[in-house]
Formats: sequence, C-alpha cells, structure tokens
Amino acid sequence: MTISCTAYDGFEISPRFRQSIEERIARLERDAAWDEAQVAHLVDGDHIRRQMRLIAMQRAEALRMRLFLDKARARLPRPLIEL
Repeated sequence: MTISCTAYDGFEISPRFRQSIEERIARLERDAAWDEAQVAHLVDGDHIRRQMRLIAMQRAEALRMRLFLDKARARLPRPLIEL
C-alpha cells in the first residue's frame, strides 16, 4: 500500500526565528563580499587560500540556511482569545 501525500511536508518555525535566520544570511553574505574584496590586498598564497576557503564556507552556510527556509513555513500565532 502506497500513500501519496501532496500536502505540505515541511515544518513550521516561528516568525521571529525566521527573521533571525534571514538576518544571519544577510550578515554571512555581506561578510563574504567584504572578505573577497580583501583578497586583492593579500600577498601570501597560503593566506589567500585560507581566505578563499573562508569565503566559500560563508556562502555555503548562507545557501544551507536559504534551503532550510525554503522548506519551512512561518507558524501562525496563537489566537489571543480561546475559541
């Protein structure tokens, strides 16, 4: 017996948590852009490699968080009045 579920299969997160993740993504992308601009000022090859690895990790983490947000939806707030 196979069950086909076309309903939403993701998960819910609070709007505040979603906002904090979005802020973290923006900070990671901003830091990656700044770090990439600093590569032009570096001389040592090992330092350049480490800097490029740092940039790649920042962008990978931002992408991972974006994919997380794509699977999540914001939880609706609880009603103030009990029904």
